[in-house]
Amino acid sequence: MRVTGEQGELFPDATVPDDLVGYRGAAACQIAGISYRQLDYWARTQLVEPSIRTAHGSGSQRLYSFKDLLVLKIVKRLLDAGVSLQNIRTAVAHLRKRGVRDLASVTLFSDGTTVYECTSPEEIVDLLQGGQGVFGIAVSGAMQEITGSIHEFPAERADGGEIAPTVPDELTERRKARRTG
Repeated sequence: MRVTGEQGELFPDATVPDDLVGYRGAAACQIAGISYRQLDYWARTQLVEPSIRTAHGSGSQRLYSFKDLLVLKIVKRLLDAGVSLQNIRTAVAHLRKRGVRDLASVTLFSDGTTVYECTSPEEIVDLLQGGQGVFGIAVSGAMQEITGSIHEFPAERADGGEIAPTVPDELTERRKARRTG
């Protein structure tokens, strides 16, 4: 099954990211655009916990899945928009119940107080007809951002296996060309 967004294929090889492949805390911070202090606090308060491997004392490393990275990025955007942590917790709990494939069709809207999930143009129209100011987060857009930058960070498998080499996407290739050229 292909996961698509408004701009085409998110995962052109017809797969979603491997659930055993994860990213350590420092990489998760850079990918999601948050500080390590935020990441640590969110993990300790169970807002966004790593689904692959949690920390078990000093020296152990958390391992965040693709979906975890996506949720981290969405939490950051909601916080930046002024949504309360309580409402973000509710939204995160709802997002966690969905698979990556399902999330690609979700757009989150908020009026700064409540977070709404819309999965169809009709739902968006219904929400906007209320006349209040809202902002939206297209989850597929966040997925595309992560997919475009994730190849730049070291990943590891939770089972210790080898990670298959990935074919970098066009955006990653352009970034590399700009750095070297």
